[in-house]
Amino acid sequence: MAYETIPTSVQNLMNEIKEKCGEKNAVWAKIFESCFANTLLTTIKKQPDGTTYVLTGDIPAMWLRDSVAQVRPYLVLAREDQDLSNMIAGLVERQFKFIQLDPYANAFNETANGAGHQDDYTEMHPHVWERKYEIDSLCYPLQLAYLLYKNTGRTDQFNDSFLAAVDEILNLWKVEQNHGHDSPYKFYRSNTWIYDNLMGEVVKPTGMTWSGFRPSDDSCQYGYLVPSNMFAVVVLDYLKEIFTDITPDEVRFARASQLRDEIQKGLETFAQVKNQKGETVYAYEVDGRGNHNIMDDANVPSLLSAPYLGYMDQSDDIYQATRKTILSLENPFYFEGTHAKGIGSPHTPDRYVWPIALAMQGLTSPDKSEKEWILNHLVACDAGTNLMHEGFHVDDPTKFTREWFSWANMMFCELVMDYFDIRVKK
Repeated sequence: MAYETIPTSVQNLMNEIKEKCGEKNAVWAKIFESCFANTLLTTIKKQPDGTTYVLTGDIPAMWLRDSVAQVRPYLVLAREDQDLSNMIAGLVERQFKFIQLDPYANAFNETANGAGHQDDYTEMHPHVWERKYEIDSLCYPLQLAYLLYKNTGRTDQFNDSFLAAVDEILNLWKVEQNHGHDSPYKFYRSNTWIYDNLMGEVVKPTGMTWSGFRPSDDSCQYGYLVPSNMFAVVVLDYLKEIFTDITPDEVRFARASQLRDEIQKGLETFAQVKNQKGETVYAYEVDGRGNHNIMDDANVPSLLSAPYLGYMDQSDDIYQATRKTILSLENPFYFEGTHAKGIGSPHTPDRYVWPIALAMQGLTSPDKSEKEWILNHLVACDAGTNLMHEGFHVDDPTKFTREWFSWANMMFCELVMDYFDIRVKK
């Protein structure tokens, strides 16, 4: 069952945004209303067991990552709207059940219907749509459980299902610190696109935890995906707080603390490299053997998103050097054109930039004029749909991928809210 009407709290926020936008930015309000309502009316599916299933959009599956980003802006309303709070708590519970089913999977079916990539050479289950292992798929549900607590005071999500999922996550991340020796994970898809299959690069243990795929669902070139390891440090800090202040647990606290410190040391030792100017920046991926790539991808977690995730302050010198580098042509997936400029992805065609990355650029900037510039470009490049897309061509925004992509819609909404100082508590 999806939402059939817009909740009063949501309508009130849309009215507030419209008033704040005024005539000058009326188009922001128009697209905000379209996107903010679209997610509730088209992707949220409340389940008979009280959990929540969230479609990514035009693909009939739920991604652990996408579903968190899709509901995150509603957290600002969840303290006063019990139904929204319950919807988000239901999603958390559904995510933890899926993690217990298969912590290596990234996307799941609503029922055990066998849909998706069942022909992949890996340990598929009829409830699993896709089994590309990505660190962030495990970070996001922990983040949502914590943010639900921070924004509403709610703690019932930290239940037995949460504890079982935490144990799965800690076990997996520990195993994947030594991927070449300990990992049971195998994956192969019988097509010719390089990013759909593991690249087979050998990694040396660093303290960081290995990831097979990026949050784009494209395979990693090198196994230690730096922004995803940053995200892991953040959520492990959440666990330390939870197991101290909310549900005291000395054993799980110790495990989370040790793993957090090992990953952080790995980031400090291996993730910082030199850019073309000789400045210290963060690599996107490393292998512990001296290889790395300097780039960023449009999906989150990204290097651009590090302050948004809570890993570091946006004023950090290395972050600022990294930001300038990845927002330049030194990043092979940064594109400039006649209508837009920004970060794209090997996941989409050449010279396509992503609204998700543009929104993240605004969310990690202290400059309101930069936020305004980005919002104006996003609304000018919606191809007349009043919605955001996965990617669009920098010279012709009528060329775009994914007409219905809820994650991008909600990132636009979050940037509009941020512009008017309406933010999710972290």
